[in-house]
Amino acid sequence: MKVSEILKVKGNILYTVTPDTPMQEAVNVMAEKDIGSLVVMAFGELVGMLTFREVMKAIHANGGSVGPNTVRKHMDDHPITITPDTDINEVRRLMLERHARYVPVVDAKTLLGVMSFYDVARAVFEAQSFENKMLKAYIRDWPAEGDE
Repeated sequence: MKVSEILKVKGNILYTVTPDTPMQEAVNVMAEKDIGSLVVMAFGELVGMLTFREVMKAIHANGGSVGPNTVRKHMDDHPITITPDTDINEVRRLMLERHARYVPVVDAKTLLGVMSFYDVARAVFEAQSFENKMLKAYIRDWPAEGDE
């Protein structure tokens, strides 16, 4: 299964901020939209990711508030990326290896979406459920011995 197949089902709503967005504004968007990450864009290009991890680090560094800084100070400015052709097993490996819960999907320099750990888990679960149903149907229809 490829990333492009999951993106088709998931849809393509993206929430972005710029590096100069105040952290409080970014956190408000994340809370209002009930999302765990924002893609950081500058001049039409991906320049970073802001996830709950970076928000929690900012809150810790500022004694319980997100502080007065902009997204630029706290964002991950070297996020791993994947392409629409990346296999789902490779995405799982990368996410686990890098402890990444959100991975931008890019084609050349065009941002197509964000793959979350939840998206990957759901896709794998659905694929396995379908395979299970097919195997059970196959077993039920197994010809009796001598019926060949």
